[in-house]
Amino acid sequence: MGRRPSTVQWYVEWEGRQPFPASDAAYVRSRGQTPFITWESWDWTGGATQPAYALSKILAGNFDAYIAQWATAARAFGTTVYLRWGAEMNGNWNPWDPGVNGNTTAQYVAAWKHIRTVFTAVGATNVKWLWTPINQYTDSTPLSEVYPGDEYVDLVGVDGYNWGTSRSGSTWQSFDEVFNPTIATIRTLTVKPLWLTEVGCTERGGDKAAWITAMFAAIARDTRISGLMWFNADKETDWRLWSSPAALSAFRTGIASPLYTSA
Repeated sequence: MGRRPSTVQWYVEWEGRQPFPASDAAYVRSRGQTPFITWESWDWTGGATQPAYALSKILAGNFDAYIAQWATAARAFGTTVYLRWGAEMNGNWNPWDPGVNGNTTAQYVAAWKHIRTVFTAVGATNVKWLWTPINQYTDSTPLSEVYPGDEYVDLVGVDGYNWGTSRSGSTWQSFDEVFNPTIATIRTLTVKPLWLTEVGCTERGGDKAAWITAMFAAIARDTRISGLMWFNADKETDWRLWSSPAALSAFRTGIASPLYTSA
């Protein structure tokens, strides 16, 4: 990219009671960067239907000891950690989503508050909490029903992807088409700082380099957005910045703007 990111995000599952990744977080910090952990209450290989991770189990206290271990370790880390649990809760592909495993929207809100309260109780005030839905789509859960409230949220965000023709039934979407409707909805709920917490674009079905250039132009004029995180992985399609020389060149040009901070 031509510069070092200020924040690095990765994912940790609850299955096997994975501990707080203190050594990884310390490595990120040693590079002058802030760790951002997406904490997922599931076995990531098991899909959405996992009754063991139903929200009712979290609310019953089944995971309280584990949550407290994380909170204590995060507090001991000392410096800022960004943490998001229950991301993309307005979808239907995660065990914590309303409508999956018998979950309700009220249970989602209660589970968020429950987990956050455990962290508060042990004094893990260095942890900053992000609430981040996926971009809205037909039949997605209304965001107003799953927002925990400003008292329990430090930042908000949106995950969004231009799938192009990389999957059946999808078509090329502009950056504005992917993000604007959801950002507008979130701004009716809160004025908390807003990040684009997962952004991706495929090469299939359009011009990825032009999409990236348009993304930077849109962010520059949109004062609602205060953070950008690119989902740099070859997963369902090749989301990576270097999926083509043109895409990487477009990103390097855009991220060179003084609008963006660097570690």
